[in-house]
Amino acid sequence: MQTERIQVAEGVDLAVDRWSPDTDGSPGAPFLLVHGLASNARMWDGVASSLTANGHPVVTVDLRGHGRSAKPDGPYDVPSVARDLTVLIERLGLDGPIVAGQSWGGNVVLELAASHPAAASAIVCVDGGWIELRRDFPDWHACRRALAPPHLVGRRYDEVEGYARSAHPDWPESGIRGMLANFDVRPDGTIAPWLTFEHHMTVLRGLWEHHPSERYPDVAVPVLLAPAGHDGQTDRDAGKRDTVEAALDAIPNARVHWFAGDHDIHAQHPDELSAVMQDFAADKVAR
Repeated sequence: MQTERIQVAEGVDLAVDRWSPDTDGSPGAPFLLVHGLASNARMWDGVASSLTANGHPVVTVDLRGHGRSAKPDGPYDVPSVARDLTVLIERLGLDGPIVAGQSWGGNVVLELAASHPAAASAIVCVDGGWIELRRDFPDWHACRRALAPPHLVGRRYDEVEGYARSAHPDWPESGIRGMLANFDVRPDGTIAPWLTFEHHMTVLRGLWEHHPSERYPDVAVPVLLAPAGHDGQTDRDAGKRDTVEAALDAIPNARVHWFAGDHDIHAQHPDELSAVMQDFAADKVAR
């Protein structure tokens, strides 16, 4: 894995990790993997390792405000973050990558496909891409009250690590390490999220203002919807199923593969997700 920084806008450079294929011969389709809100590129490590083991070049990225990337005052709306990706794709010389995004990142890659149709050859929306917060919250203040993150600055790293391991006992080590990479570990052993509280709220406001359902008809590339749930066992799962089915009907060239698991399915079951993404890539090429 090779890490570098790529400038995508004035004052905004993004940290990217390039993963080279482990196999000889012609490389498979390239992938660009995009994290969710308050997350980071390392959450994709397990998927990236699996993809490269099967011959695919991979790039993972810390989006603006997150991880090791620049933390400008703004903007953080979904279209601006999608524009960052178009510049990144061009400057990295990626030729028609398959761009996968998780959660908020799913909305970002959907916007990328709708607004910049030549940037990606296909997209994968991993438990996101259909997030429309205005359906759940009548105004921004209600959304802010419900979804504001906890204040974690100053918590002990060992406390946070212990919570991560106890809350996710079935996650592989790559997923746990990816989650812990959301934090800057300070010399006194305490942590601070790389995404500040203020920037988190700005990103959240941008997500609340985004209407993916209005963008579905504009997405011409193949789309894989990869929602995670628990087989409709809760009202929330049932509501998600309806939302995903609506997206499936409205996007011109879409398919769906459901996963049983957590919202962070890419961290929990990286090999399973990678296998489905590779099948999607192979089928897209065959067509």
